[in-house]
Amino acid sequence: MSTDDEDTAFYVGIAAQVTEHRVARGLSQRELAELCGTTQSAIARLESGSRPPKIDTLLRVAAALDCRLEVGFHARTRAHRSTP
Repeated sequence: MSTDDEDTAFYVGIAAQVTEHRVARGLSQRELAELCGTTQSAIARLESGSRPPKIDTLLRVAAALDCRLEVGFHARTRAHRSTP
């Protein structure tokens, strides 16, 4: 898997989690946006997974959804490392 593919999978994974938690709490995108101090279109972009979210946005969304944001670094397996 290329780095671009890994990045895309990462963003899509975040998007899916945000959507899952928002729906589980019975919130519309607009309602979540109001809780986060942003716009509905910003939440829609976040949930699309089409571009990298900013960490401060993720922190606000996590707080609004009563979730904890966890970030970690994990070593890649040898097969996933790019060669110089």
